[in-house]
Amino acid sequence: MDLFSSAPIAQPLAARLRATSLDEYVGQEHLLAPGKPLREALEQGALHSMIFWGPPGVGKTTLAKLLAKVSDAHFETISAVLSGVKEIRQSVEMARQQAAQYGRRTILFVDEVHRFNKSQQDAFLPYVEDGTLIFIGATTENPSFELNNALLSRARVYVLKSLDEAAMRKLVRRALEEEKGLGQRRLSLPEDSFRILLAAADGDGRRLLNLLENASDLVEDGQAIDAGLLQNLLSDSRRRFDKGGEAFYDQISALHKSVRGSNPDAALYWFARMLDGGCDPLYIARRVVRMASEDIGNADPRALTLCLNAWDVQERLGSPEGELAVAQAIVYLACAPKSNAVYMAFKTAMRDAAEHGSLEVPLHLRNAPTKLMKELGYGEEYRYAHDEPDAYAAGEDYFPEELEPRHYYQPVPRGLELKIRDKLEHLAAQDRASSWQRRKP
Repeated sequence: MDLFSSAPIAQPLAARLRATSLDEYVGQEHLLAPGKPLREALEQGALHSMIFWGPPGVGKTTLAKLLAKVSDAHFETISAVLSGVKEIRQSVEMARQQAAQYGRRTILFVDEVHRFNKSQQDAFLPYVEDGTLIFIGATTENPSFELNNALLSRARVYVLKSLDEAAMRKLVRRALEEEKGLGQRRLSLPEDSFRILLAAADGDGRRLLNLLENASDLVEDGQAIDAGLLQNLLSDSRRRFDKGGEAFYDQISALHKSVRGSNPDAALYWFARMLDGGCDPLYIARRVVRMASEDIGNADPRALTLCLNAWDVQERLGSPEGELAVAQAIVYLACAPKSNAVYMAFKTAMRDAAEHGSLEVPLHLRNAPTKLMKELGYGEEYRYAHDEPDAYAAGEDYFPEELEPRHYYQPVPRGLELKIRDKLEHLAAQDRASSWQRRKP
């Protein structure tokens, strides 16, 4: 065979099975079922600029092409990975030609639009505004963070979801039965094999079809794609987990909220999900230390020590041994009494520090290591707590003179903070009973 043969390269299965009509399109019923918003817009011919936000392989590009087909619009596409302002201008010029020569609207589909910087995104605005083109952007990232407000205000955001089992079954059925798929080879996929594919694809239709095609290349015509073959094929695969992306922050949020909600089982599940997706266990260990201070606090101070120990174990032993120590810390946090009293107190204190500026330390709270400082009144009238009854200087004021005493820390009636609250209430009673008056300026 000629190495430089011009014979066409066979398209991947996912490309061959790309839906050519809305009836073939699978998934996203919440947008395309009768009466749903996007379906209504299509049926009424009311195309508008939009953003498709969803994970990979759920049909963002296919849906954009179908919208152009149904509305008889010219379809232009660019990728934010490979394109810049030059390609945007070329697409705008093509849209103008289509309008002038054929009276057709143009849909400009921008894949991975979040990869355009803010100034590049701004380049679309005048042409979206004057109707030169209908803008459709596709992104796997949260548009609130990745797209500028001007573009968001001119486009409606549609959230596309991972494909469910029913949608995946439709894709597999089409792949095995249709001529343009694998139908001519009369392959079969037993239920146990389908379950393996379903788990590995993780809601990604393109990944499902790619895996199915790879497996089909390893079996003879008329045979079944067995589970053992798929297990070997998938031995190095990872589920969807985009470090620094939306899935990453969603899952760490779920872990944190499960701990806060005192559900050790859910917390362990999200910990396992993140590990299964390839997350660095040390990142989770650091976040677990944060949880100990934010959500348990002084209700159980041992939690912070345990979490620091787990972090240390992870650093010393690595995976998988260290992960068990992190799991132990997560379960402990979930089961521990909860208090965000220190967290809330610290936030309020930081706000006061920022709002009130550089208030001076009262003279009686300053040290006086030199003769001059003593002559200036540093340390005068300071009451040494250990010399007071119960080692408490009742009525003493430790805030700047311009700031009324605050009560940031409000212990909760749980765990050790129950005793801390009783202690602080006892000291407050001494303050009220004391004849000591707040010093005058």
